[in-house]
Amino acid sequence: MHFTSGHRLDDGVTEREFTLGEVPGILWTPASASATAPAPLILLGHPPLGLRKMYPRLVARARHSAADGFATATIELPGSGDRPRWPAAEQARADLRRAMEAGEPVSDEIVDALVLPLVERAVPEWQAALDAVLSLPEIGGPVGYSGGVISIGIRLAVVEPRISAAVLFAGSFLPRTIFEEARQVTIPLHVLLQWDDEGNDRQAALDLFDAFGSEEKSLHAHLGGHTGVPQFAGDAAAQFFTRHLK
Repeated sequence: MHFTSGHRLDDGVTEREFTLGEVPGILWTPASASATAPAPLILLGHPPLGLRKMYPRLVARARHSAADGFATATIELPGSGDRPRWPAAEQARADLRRAMEAGEPVSDEIVDALVLPLVERAVPEWQAALDAVLSLPEIGGPVGYSGGVISIGIRLAVVEPRISAAVLFAGSFLPRTIFEEARQVTIPLHVLLQWDDEGNDRQAALDLFDAFGSEEKSLHAHLGGHTGVPQFAGDAAAQFFTRHLK
């Protein structure tokens, strides 16, 4: 893990950019964190739009979490941002756009080609980032995962025992194999669903929630489209992490 820059935000949060091999990322640490009082960690997921484009939302989430005493970290997804383009992913996105513009059903083959290679590449990178961040003396467990591509969150919840709780944003295309993996998820879950999200299948999101194997899981549905998540929903998610990670 190599830090490439660092500065303190006006609320005392330290922001450090890093690289882990070819993978860029950002770590935010609250002022309260120290070697004698390490901060619990939340991994901030995001859609594959690039860290630069997602930065305003990510830093807002990080600062909100820091106010509750959490460190947060995120990494660039494969094929996004300044990372090398991924021809197979570009083709899958083009096939998805064509199907949706034509009003045709999105086939399992398109969903698998779009999502599964991303999950296979991204999850080990998240685990490597978790190794590196937890090696810092001012960062400790427990660890939570928040948002991003829900298939990545599901896979991480299944294979990464250091993740103790997760906030998931329902509504991205879900391969059948990931749906089956959801039955193996046992950590506490706080799932957000935008009821009128025009780009996502509401019933599929409800079926996925039903499939999760967690004994503690809650579904928080709000009226509005994809970007209309209300502020109080974020506050409830923060309270969820405070209960389970502190």
